Amino acid sequence: MPTFALDKDGKVIIWNRACERLTGIVSSEVMGTKDHWKAFYEQPRLCLADILVQRRIDQLDQLYPWHAGMGKNGIGLKAENWCVMPRIGKRLYLAIDTGPIYDHEGDLFAVVETLRDITEHKTAETTLETLANRDGLTNLANRRLFDQTLKTAFQRAQRTRIPFALLLLDVDHFKMYNDVYGHLKGDECLKEVAKAIGDHSLREEDLAARYGGEEFAVILPATDRDGACQAAERIRNSVLALDIPHSSNRDLYRVSVSIGVTSAFPKGNDVPDTFIHAADTALYHAKQNGRNRIAYKDMATPDSVE
Repeated sequence: MPTFALDKDGKVIIWNRACERLTGIVSSEVMGTKDHWKAFYEQPRLCLADILVQRRIDQLDQLYPWHAGMGKNGIGLKAENWCVMPRIGKRLYLAIDTGPIYDHEGDLFAVVETLRDITEHKTAETTLETLANRDGLTNLANRRLFDQTLKTAFQRAQRTRIPFALLLLDVDHFKMYNDVYGHLKGDECLKEVAKAIGDHSLREEDLAARYGGEEFAVILPATDRDGACQAAERIRNSVLALDIPHSSNRDLYRVSVSIGVTSAFPKGNDVPDTFIHAADTALYHAKQNGRNRIAYKDMATPDSVE
């Protein structure tokens, strides 16, 4: 099993053959140095063994998204992490165990770290998670992932006092579209609308989801009213630019969307459902006022829709 050890000063004292094969770095390159990080990362950073040597437990959350204590005495650590592995030119997902060795006086003598390549397992797990969180027709996030993300974004906004926004979108007269063009064409229409939402209108941190049927939702973290309305207008124009014929959508004769927008600084007693209700109310007004438009509802003014 790939194994290396650091002394109490953080210098490499063991670098076995399995570790050489895993990392592409021979022991003579790292023995007696603190350069073991070069086997796993492109920039200097703490490995799990360094955290024990330096007693930097405060760094665990930042450096290792998944980690835990190890053993009955709780004196070791285990973690999992993606490593770029610069020498071999591969990105591997490693399971890491590390534990201290003490001398007869109880002083730290060394820290041993063992490694397992579980990239194949992690890749399969990620693929399954992606499939579980994606809508089968549009490949946008599904309702399950939307609900999880909304809850997280809502709690973060409550904690940081940074506003976030929610858009609810509905394809105008979609039932009539299906009646005229058929359900296969209807599915193709939804795919095109979803692509317009996902490809042309969003930042990396935003989440676009199929909310249900012909309805979509977009979560916009760290976004105020102006930013949310601008995003909604970009989406509305992107859908119009698809130029999908829709004979039952009078005046336009092409597919369009109506969009309800809300944004707020959630208060301590607010819940995500209140946020959804506000966006849904705004969407209702957008449709009632002629469709192919956006409407905004401020959670702080319950009776006002613009």
